[in-house]
Amino acid sequence: MEETKRTDKKTLTKGIQIMIACLFLMFIGPTLLHIAFSNQEKSLYIPLLILGVLCCILAILALFRGINTIVNSVFGKR
Repeated sequence: MEETKRTDKKTLTKGIQIMIACLFLMFIGPTLLHIAFSNQEKSLYIPLLILGVLCCILAILALFRGINTIVNSVFGKR
């Protein structure tokens, strides 16, 4: 008897949550970079620049992890 393949809903929900966090970071990172580059003479230039770059890197990593989690929920092993 052949087993029907189904999407793992718990893993899919986790993947969607990661993608929502990624979307948040995709907006926050460039916004922080814009604020940092607009105020280069201020004392918070370097911390905002570092925070903005970290948010952008985390957004890229969260994107890959979220897509991988969603793909594993649909096609992965149970």
